[in-house]
Amino acid sequence: MKIAVIGAGLMGRAALYDLANNEDVQKMGIFDVDEKLAEEIKKKYGNDKTVSGYLDASDENSATQILKDYDAAISCVTYKYNPTLTKAAIVAHCHLVDLGGNNDVVNSQLEMNDEAAAAGVIIIPDCGLAPGMVSVLARDGIAKFDQVNSVKIRVGGLPQSPRPPLNYQLVFSAEGLINEYWEPCVILEKGKKKTVNPMTGLETLEFDGIGQLEAFYTSGGTSTLPDTYQDKVDYLDYKTIRYPGHCQLFKPMLEIGLASRQPIEAEGQMVSPRSVFKAVLVKSLTFDDLDLVLVRLVFEGTKDGKEKTIIYEIVDRQVDRNNLTAMMRTTAFPAAIIATMAAGGEITERGCKPQEIVVNPSLFIPQLKKGINLVKKEVT
Repeated sequence: MKIAVIGAGLMGRAALYDLANNEDVQKMGIFDVDEKLAEEIKKKYGNDKTVSGYLDASDENSATQILKDYDAAISCVTYKYNPTLTKAAIVAHCHLVDLGGNNDVVNSQLEMNDEAAAAGVIIIPDCGLAPGMVSVLARDGIAKFDQVNSVKIRVGGLPQSPRPPLNYQLVFSAEGLINEYWEPCVILEKGKKKTVNPMTGLETLEFDGIGQLEAFYTSGGTSTLPDTYQDKVDYLDYKTIRYPGHCQLFKPMLEIGLASRQPIEAEGQMVSPRSVFKAVLVKSLTFDDLDLVLVRLVFEGTKDGKEKTIIYEIVDRQVDRNNLTAMMRTTAFPAAIIATMAAGGEITERGCKPQEIVVNPSLFIPQLKKGINLVKKEVT
């Protein structure tokens, strides 16, 4: 199989690394608007089957020409380019997965379902960590019950050694972080979709070896799960994990308008508060500290007339600075696995569809466990 990676940033590097260690992949391409960077990443994370090249992800025609040479592609660029890449993949008859992260963008892609089906390709948005991997795990857990009362998804990317005051470091884009903290959150309550405000629903939780943490609603993590499981699951939600006190410190900055894109005058110039806020976050929260990723899905329901609880848990730590970060691994590896499943014929559906519908957990999870330590616990 031949697979292209679009974007030579952190996630693109991890995806290329994972593909380079898959003997079933005969050819890989790494493409970026910075052609020199793409070449450097090819040499560092690829192998002798890897090529690199230039691609402006906003250029549909150029993307189409490149994707014609590949069976599947992984979009590791920011989500605003994914509709264009979806159109290019359809014309090129190339399967596509992306890291998603924005509900409106995903909905625009899902509207291309008929065109993708007619072209004989599968387009799967939101295939990173959360949204992404957790949706496939949710499908797997839900299938183990006759009746599901609740699905609670908790995910966080954190520094192993937190630095005050926010006890956080950027492990993906500042724009993505603001969106999670600013946009509406969709959950299921009494089997129906409900919108709740981000950075509310604060709760405490613990992980062995880490201690007490907090979690709160953030946007995007449930992805298409509320649509897929409406009237099938009574309660479903998603919260982001942080060290204690983070929400109380960060939320007021958004409430006074720092996430707004509406320009304001400052020292005689019109500036966007969000652009300034992003620059401050990048400057103040960019550390080269080791990170960790925490994932916990708790399912409660009944099976054969008996109540039971199933817990899926991941604690993934970066080993040292010469290794991939935990966020790179847990975000890019799932996308790479799904891309190879599509290219290898293990995903037979065609169109533009959510991962929890088209990705078979019994095929996905064994591949995931090769690189990520997933633990399942059952309480009856």
